[in-house]
Amino acid sequence: MNKPNFSWIPFYQELADILLTYKNNRTSLVEKVKLAHKEGNKNLPKIEKDNEIIPDIDPFTVFALFNRGKQSDEARIALCNGYKKAFGVAANVPSDFDGIPMFNYNQYCFYRYVGDPKREPECFDVLWDLFEKALAYSNDGSNKDALAIAFEKALSLSLIGLPKLTIALYQIRPYTFINLDNNNKRFITDVDNMPHYFTTIFASINREVPNGSNYLFMCEQARNALKSNEYEYHSFPELSFHAYANEKQTDTQDIDSNVKETSYWIYSPGDNACMWDEFYNNGIMGIGWDDVTDLKDFASKEEIKDFMKKVYDASYSYKNNAHCLWQFANEVKVGDIVFAKKGMHKIVGKGVVISDYIYDTSRETYKHIRKVDWQNKGEWEHPGQAVMKTLTNISSYPDYVEKLTALLAEDTPEEVTEQKEIKYPPYSKDDFLDEVYMDEDTYNTLTGLLEAKYNVILQGAPGVGKTFAAKRLAYSIMGQKDTSRVAMVQFHQSYSYEDFIQGYRPSREGFELENGVFYKFCKEAEEDNERPYFFIIDEINRGNLSKILGELMMLIEKDKRGEKIKLLYSNEWFTVPQNVRIIGMMNTADRSLALMDYALRRRFAFFDFTPAFSSEGFKNYLAEKNSPKLESLITVVESLNNTISSDESLGDGFRIGHSYFCTDDEITDEWLKSVVEYEVIPLIKEYWFDEPTKVRDWSATLRSAIK
Repeated sequence: MNKPNFSWIPFYQELADILLTYKNNRTSLVEKVKLAHKEGNKNLPKIEKDNEIIPDIDPFTVFALFNRGKQSDEARIALCNGYKKAFGVAANVPSDFDGIPMFNYNQYCFYRYVGDPKREPECFDVLWDLFEKALAYSNDGSNKDALAIAFEKALSLSLIGLPKLTIALYQIRPYTFINLDNNNKRFITDVDNMPHYFTTIFASINREVPNGSNYLFMCEQARNALKSNEYEYHSFPELSFHAYANEKQTDTQDIDSNVKETSYWIYSPGDNACMWDEFYNNGIMGIGWDDVTDLKDFASKEEIKDFMKKVYDASYSYKNNAHCLWQFANEVKVGDIVFAKKGMHKIVGKGVVISDYIYDTSRETYKHIRKVDWQNKGEWEHPGQAVMKTLTNISSYPDYVEKLTALLAEDTPEEVTEQKEIKYPPYSKDDFLDEVYMDEDTYNTLTGLLEAKYNVILQGAPGVGKTFAAKRLAYSIMGQKDTSRVAMVQFHQSYSYEDFIQGYRPSREGFELENGVFYKFCKEAEEDNERPYFFIIDEINRGNLSKILGELMMLIEKDKRGEKIKLLYSNEWFTVPQNVRIIGMMNTADRSLALMDYALRRRFAFFDFTPAFSSEGFKNYLAEKNSPKLESLITVVESLNNTISSDESLGDGFRIGHSYFCTDDEITDEWLKSVVEYEVIPLIKEYWFDEPTKVRDWSATLRSAIK
């Protein structure tokens, strides 16, 4: 990965300072913006219902005009040149835009147009007030409380959500404000990317939108954490850059991620394969409809379809085209197999997808691309007639997939088809015991249960480390972090047999039979029957297990493994292999538990995970951290757990687990505060929602412990 330059930061910050001088002269600002686009030789995007009448504008929209999703770097540089000339910016024009999230191409304005009944007359004053207070706070730390209020007012405007608003603040002062766009949110809340303390700061953003005070608190804590030099990243721009790179990364494999099921696609590289040579040579696959902007900006197929009707022919349906684009951007996955076709009678190649979707504005045509490791090139007669569609998922037709695979294998040199062996890191029982607060005897009991039943459920209170332990338990038994033999799903109320085993799904032709995640996993395990495979089910009690498993209820029993039964939809014979182990997890504090019937209970062993505050491992952890405040907090939490245990409406299963208080980083006052305020207190609020006095008293006790 190339080191980012961040040459845009001085320019953006100076332009923000200049824009502030126009707060009370917005008519002149509108004219300056027009001039900037003229100087940059770029058309001014629509910023009012009638572009001849532009009564007002806000500074965040000005920034959005040259930071829209469709714009190439060249176009943005040209616009920056125009703004430099029009506004007299002294800083150099950026040579890069590393780490800048862009605004939606179609929704860049921060206000509604004149005549829109939902237009808020005060929106411009609200946005300018936020802009001014944000700059002042960034410069000298002043007006923090006033900034928090201004943030909330702006967030209440109808066209502004948290991602859009925080992107805007980040662009004007990137070292002060963190952007909470979707890429960044995913990255900073993932424990595989960031240390526990850092993810704890932002733990709540996936559940609720922070208010102004909470957002600024998050920014402060995150800045302090990054300045500690204990992290790979040292500033918000670095973090944003790596979050984006992580989203687009193509040629590396996360050794501790969930397995993505392999799908098979047949695909046309341009009309009659007209782009095949270019795509093969450049290691990509592309799809047309270039006037449709970055496909990740669209939330659904319907949005893509509606956009196509606007930019092309409004009388045409575009239903199938939108479906194709949606699949290309969202359903094709890294690791999927693609067969390239020419017309309906020729196969010209086969490859493996090695990247997520990319909108490449540097290309003249076929800007929607994915990187592909093309392993075969030639010309083979297609068995029968291929479908006409540009892109079709053929995973639910295993016989067809086998025919295509065999077709190409006949003429494929051995060195081309040879698969590169992935060397997974070793992982032992000792590694497990180092990471999970469990003694060796308990570990042996747990692995013994799993081997005795083949199916085990890890049950316990929030924060006892069930999910953390599940995959590591599998790794310890396998002796390595082999993610190809571990799959994980999460059950919910709507999860069905069709999702898990197989069922019919709508298609262009009507309905197609598609295999579910467990079916595919078992087929993979069956082909590799000398090694154990682990299927992990989170929130196993939230699904209707009898309905989800269907006729497989019997086959998951240890003594029924290897027996065959006919499946409901396909009528094919199916078996759950001997080498498949099932690990379920359930939270005993879940108020929406679905009771597991006896027939299912007797097929699983149940293992209790409990808070490990008294374990030797946790005691060693406390001694290592040497934090009197943390020790004081743990004493209070243990007392709180006793109260929870004795509460008739709660009980042991609602106790607070030790993992809330574990971090690889230094214990700081800020970290302790974030754990108490954003994790523990919200939990007890949920427990005692009808006892506010108890919540208030325990909240005060928890806060006092860390003062």
